[in-house]
Amino acid sequence: MTRKTIRPIALLLSILVLSAAACQFAVGPLSELTSGAADNVSPTVQTIQISSDLVSQQEALVSLYEAVSPGVVSINVATDLGGGQASGWVYDTEGHIVTNYHVVQGATYIEVAFTSGFKAVGEVVGEDTDSDLAVIKVEAPPSELHPLKIGDSSALQVGQYVVAIGNPFGLNGSMSTGIVSSLGRSMESMNPSETGQFFSAGDLIQTDAAINPGNSGGPLLNLNGEVVGVNRAIRSFASTEGGDALNTGIGFAVSSNIVARVVPSLITQGDFAYPYLGISSVSGLSLAEAQQLGLDRTDGALIESVANGGPADEAGVQAGDFVTAIDGIAVKNFDELISYLFTHKSPGETVTLTLIRDEQEMQIDLVLGARP
Repeated sequence: MTRKTIRPIALLLSILVLSAAACQFAVGPLSELTSGAADNVSPTVQTIQISSDLVSQQEALVSLYEAVSPGVVSINVATDLGGGQASGWVYDTEGHIVTNYHVVQGATYIEVAFTSGFKAVGEVVGEDTDSDLAVIKVEAPPSELHPLKIGDSSALQVGQYVVAIGNPFGLNGSMSTGIVSSLGRSMESMNPSETGQFFSAGDLIQTDAAINPGNSGGPLLNLNGEVVGVNRAIRSFASTEGGDALNTGIGFAVSSNIVARVVPSLITQGDFAYPYLGISSVSGLSLAEAQQLGLDRTDGALIESVANGGPADEAGVQAGDFVTAIDGIAVKNFDELISYLFTHKSPGETVTLTLIRDEQEMQIDLVLGARP
């Protein structure tokens, strides 16, 4: 019997790229080389060709690790229920460390270890259950604080190489590589709604990185060494004897554009206010379902329910409406709708929904609220 879970852990990956070209090494069996020398007969030599592209890639990854790893930390957490290890990275020279909320949830003691061996006690200064991000503050000398540069996750492309550095199974400073598998994913947040269901977390990066326990909160990087995501969770069908989820090649990271919006607010205010529509949506329509609803298309977000008194309800949005665009930007599904809101909009701003109701297209303006 298989078990499917999505658990917060962090990211690792493997790439091997081979082609033909320049560097050559002469090798041959020892007995063959020895007998050839003794009999004054030229030995048979086998030639292995190593691609210059592969060598360049290797050098680039080595350089990336050397530049970035001093800014990656391991985090040891104690709670009333026990303890654990995870990862994080240096955000600024003031000692702020970014990690996951689930890493520090319920923490009674936090210790941050740097690659040099220096250790410091950490204090949580901000938490966000929606994005699963948290900020820890440590007191450390300037020589220990190597902030990582934040990249633009909206510039990512599926198939692009990414690198993860973290603390899987307590193996500090472990590096792995992989690719971006998909963009703009959503999953349940850690913030429960009034109905008991959890709000959605949006704009997640899917990667085939091998996420394992201890990598949570570590950086997902592009080949320029810029943080493009914070490793958060994997979808798993298997677990260790201790119950930890094992990697199956489907991992998720909080996008850097969400990080860039949320973290400054966590530092200055301790929390972050997300825009709120007050709707829930059906994920993915089949052709048969669309025809039953009188729709001639399946690309969009079908509204399943509308929260009483919420922004969508006050604007006249109804269950059964089929949203095809927001602010004139087409959306193929609810994931794209949420990603647009989280990366571009704030509470109090107005958005325009284009939707289909009773086979008629219409537009509705609504003022976004703040997510409860």
